[in-house]
Amino acid sequence: MIPTSADDQLVVLEEELEPSSTPTVSGALEPVGRQRRRTSRIGPTIVLVACALFFVLPMVATARFALQNVPMVNLGWSTVFDRWTLRPILDVLGEDQFRTTVVLSLKLACLTVLFTQLLLLPTTLWVHLRLPKVRPLIEFLTVLPYVIPPIALVAGILVIKPSVPWFLNSDYSLIPFYAVLALPFTYRALDAGIGALDVKTLVDASRSLGAGWGTTLARVMIPNLRSAIVASSFLTATVVLGEYTIASVLLKETFPTFMAQYGEGHGQGGMALALLALLATTALLALLTILTRRRGVAAQSATVF
Repeated sequence: MIPTSADDQLVVLEEELEPSSTPTVSGALEPVGRQRRRTSRIGPTIVLVACALFFVLPMVATARFALQNVPMVNLGWSTVFDRWTLRPILDVLGEDQFRTTVVLSLKLACLTVLFTQLLLLPTTLWVHLRLPKVRPLIEFLTVLPYVIPPIALVAGILVIKPSVPWFLNSDYSLIPFYAVLALPFTYRALDAGIGALDVKTLVDASRSLGAGWGTTLARVMIPNLRSAIVASSFLTATVVLGEYTIASVLLKETFPTFMAQYGEGHGQGGMALALLALLATTALLALLTILTRRRGVAAQSATVF
């Protein structure tokens, strides 16, 4: 129908200008996008749940064996809440050798962390600045302690033991060997931290202002590498607190050797001690995650503002 009057023409124009009631393409596709996002989250969620169960279930089983006065053959769903006790843990904490070995292991961990940082931090910086072509070789060498079993390292130590008894008779002789075992983790943590910085610009700026290498390292590089240093230190400490082979062969009374010896005569106490060590290591790694995350958030805030 062709409009004849001005009113009819106005009505036709209003109908043409009204928004269409049919859904747009983006509106039609929006539910599909949401559905795809929900579907894409299923895989990561399943992986996280599986990893959590893989980590938690053995700890629960260990806790039940160590802290329940129930025969092992009767451990089941019907006895989950029966006869729990902290007596095995209290007995372990009352041992004099426990306190002695824990103190020694903590001293070794602190000294190993200090020795490793003093050795690797300047070395890694020098490789990044002056010898970048040697980095693949350094990375290969630092992997060797992870590939070669510790017992092979102990065999080499026993060969040289008659020549340096004054050194190997000391408990602190374990420090360089622990530093070697922690080398793959320590070097990669520091290397990743240094690789995330523009090291050459920072060093050149510091040197152009008259700072020496010591000042540059202490006042420029270390504050920027705090997260990497904290991460490498925690990883080194966990290696020291869990190493058994070298200390056992060299007849050193550390916490891992005490845990093994105590578990031979006290089944529940040994498992309780292993559970405490596992929880302590988990707490260290959780603290490491919190510290590095806070440092990363602070660095991003400083960059933005």
